[in-house]
Amino acid sequence: MKTVSENRSFGGVQGVYSHASEACKCEMTFAVYLPPQAEHGKVPVLWYLSGLTCTHENAMTKAGAQAWAAEEGIALIFPDTSPRGEGVPNDEAYDLGQGAGFYVDATEAPWAANFQMWHYIRHELPELVFSEFQLDRDRQGITGHSMGGHGALTLAMSFPENYRSVSAISPIANPTKSDWGRKQFAAYLGPDESKWRAHDATILMEERGYPGTILIDQGSADQFLDLLKPEALVAAAAARRQPFEFRMIEGYDHSYFYVASVMEDHVRWHAENLR
Repeated sequence: MKTVSENRSFGGVQGVYSHASEACKCEMTFAVYLPPQAEHGKVPVLWYLSGLTCTHENAMTKAGAQAWAAEEGIALIFPDTSPRGEGVPNDEAYDLGQGAGFYVDATEAPWAANFQMWHYIRHELPELVFSEFQLDRDRQGITGHSMGGHGALTLAMSFPENYRSVSAISPIANPTKSDWGRKQFAAYLGPDESKWRAHDATILMEERGYPGTILIDQGSADQFLDLLKPEALVAAAAARRQPFEFRMIEGYDHSYFYVASVMEDHVRWHAENLR
C-alpha cells in the first residue's frame, strides 16, 4: 500500500492510498478517514460507495462526512468505482467502463479481466484496510449514492453477516428493469438475465430482505427518478414487511448538494446502529 496523501481533518486524518489490486489487475486508489478516536483503539467502519463517473474523491471532498464521523468516532472508507489505467477496457459512454463498475464481477470480454468490483469491495479491499488501520471488523456499515446505493444494498442483503447496518441515497433500486442496469449487466454479465438477479436490490428484497432496518433517502426533484425506480423497492419492502425507512425529500435532485444535505443523518444513523 502506498500513501498518496494524508491531511488532518476534524481532529482525525483523511488519507488517500493506492495499491496493486490482484482482483482488478491494476493500481486502485481509495480513501480512509480515521476519526481522532482511532488513536486509542479500533473504531467502527462506514463504507461509502460512489456513483457513476465518480472516484474515491467525490464523497471525500463534497459530502462533508468527516465532521460527523469525527463526532461519532466512526471511520469512513471511500473506494473507487471501477478499475482504471492503461490497458483497462473502457467505453465512450459515461455509464459503462471506467467509472461505471456497477459493483459486479464481470464474466464477459473485454471486461472480465479487470472489472471484478464485487470481489474487490467484498474481499480484497477489506483485507487490506483491516490489516493496515485501527478498524473494528465486527462493526461495519455500508452506504452509497446512486450506483453506489445499488452496490450498498445488494452487498448488505447478500452478506448481512458482514454489514450490521445499511443505507442508501438515491439508489438504482431496480436495475434489471432500468437502462441504468440492463445495459451494464448485459455487457458485464452476458445476456442470461438470471445472472443479473443477484445484483438487483428489489429482487433481493423480495427473496431475502435484510435482518435490520434499512434507511433510504430520495430527492423528489431527482432528474433520474425514472431510472432509479425507488417505487419498486418500496413496494417489495412493504410486501415483505421489512423494517424500512424511506424518505422522499421535497425539492432535492441527484447532485452532491443533496448528498451533503443528508449525510449527517446517514453517518449518525450508522454510528447508532454500530454501537
